[in-house]
Amino acid sequence: MKSTYKLFILTAAISFLQGCTKDFEKINTPPTSVTVIDPGLVFSKVQKDAAFAEGYEYPNNQFGSWIQQWAGGVLISSSRYVEQSDNDTWAAHYTLIRNISQIRNEILKGMENDPAGRTKLAMAKIVEITVWQRLTDLFGDVPYSQTGLGAEEVNSKPAFDTQESIYKSLIANINTAMGQLNASDASYGAADFYYKGDVAKWKKYANSIKLRLGMRIRYADPALAQKTVTEAMAQPLMESNSDNATIPTYNNATNANVHPLLNHFLAGSPDLKYLADAFVTKLVTTNDPRLPRIAQPTVNSVKAGTPGYKGIGVALTDALLKNVIKDDYSTASTLTFFNRSYSPAIPCIVMSFSDVSFYKAEAALEGWGATVEQAEGFYQAGVRAALAQEPYNITTVPASFTELSFTGLTKEQKLEKIGTQKWIQLFGRSYEAFTEWRRMGYPALKPGPFAGSTNGTIPRRTIYSSREALLNAENYKAASARMSNGDTYVSKVWWDKR
Repeated sequence: MKSTYKLFILTAAISFLQGCTKDFEKINTPPTSVTVIDPGLVFSKVQKDAAFAEGYEYPNNQFGSWIQQWAGGVLISSSRYVEQSDNDTWAAHYTLIRNISQIRNEILKGMENDPAGRTKLAMAKIVEITVWQRLTDLFGDVPYSQTGLGAEEVNSKPAFDTQESIYKSLIANINTAMGQLNASDASYGAADFYYKGDVAKWKKYANSIKLRLGMRIRYADPALAQKTVTEAMAQPLMESNSDNATIPTYNNATNANVHPLLNHFLAGSPDLKYLADAFVTKLVTTNDPRLPRIAQPTVNSVKAGTPGYKGIGVALTDALLKNVIKDDYSTASTLTFFNRSYSPAIPCIVMSFSDVSFYKAEAALEGWGATVEQAEGFYQAGVRAALAQEPYNITTVPASFTELSFTGLTKEQKLEKIGTQKWIQLFGRSYEAFTEWRRMGYPALKPGPFAGSTNGTIPRRTIYSSREALLNAENYKAASARMSNGDTYVSKVWWDKR
């Protein structure tokens, strides 16, 4: 009897356990929880955040002041060449890399040859490459090969890769990514802010990035630069402004979705709402038709009945700043950039046909992928495209604007024209403007009178995050020791040879 009772209890227990484990996963999964991440959500967020970071330069506009588009005062010390660790830029870029790398490390891992994931992974890789390029362009050597890995390979103290090795890797990776773009594969569709999943446009965009990678290193590794640029010139590149990679903005939306320049006006320092003298003067002296769309006439000139434009000097001393009357100087146009009623909303540009045209003009002057005679045509296409971009919309070049011709110019003078027009075109894209100004050396800019930490010279890079210096000290010190002047504003990155 006792044996029968024990058997009954055992049978009941087994039945109870079987009942508990049936549909266990279903029962223990909350009906509203997220169990699968949509890669499109990650992809579009990184596209937007990367683009907006360049225009807004949160929390300040140090790079825009260094290349003298914006004029900074005492509130932003770095605008006066006073060194400070760039924690925000460093952290923001590694956050972008961590997020976009989730797609290949987790969400679509193992789908490199699957039509359901192959092209999505390639597009994500191309976006990741652009973030890496910008990061190394700003800082120089950075942790690269030991970061952006899966969760099981997290390294809290990664080594800093040399910029030279990073560029070689990025060029190889862009070639691989382009080879994986397939129009018959699944794509991100509407989650892709740039091209809505249009693979043909992605191929042109990726090849345009390859062109940029090659041109960036032209003075550091001419052989690799020529090979990379020549290959890119032989394949489809952006052909018009309709190929521009952009992020849409909405004037009637929250601050997170408006154009970054509007956001900058709403939240930024009042010191950085004024335009720099070099920038305004160039627009005025060349009769640039973009002037009234970029700059606001000074308050006092309007009051006097003779509207005019004037920029403030950069890196001014305390004595000079004390005597500055702000109403004598121009802000960026409040009718264009800082106007919630402006229609249509200005898209945030990631890369443009104008960028590509200027690179092609520069390459042609070297005979890379085109003839020297073609350089002027490429340059003119770049200027015309820049004028026609939102918010300028200038499709007919006025006769008073005489910057289109290369006639009678030396090769160096032609490069100066390309660099100067690129500098104007990149207004609002301060990371890229700072990088291209360093690479080309044009326009020739005179540093402000405040000596700062650079002995009165314009910075050539930004300095590493203080958190990295503290938490990854050994590798930070090794990277700093490789630079001519250590981790300072005056050290040059590898490709900066001009």
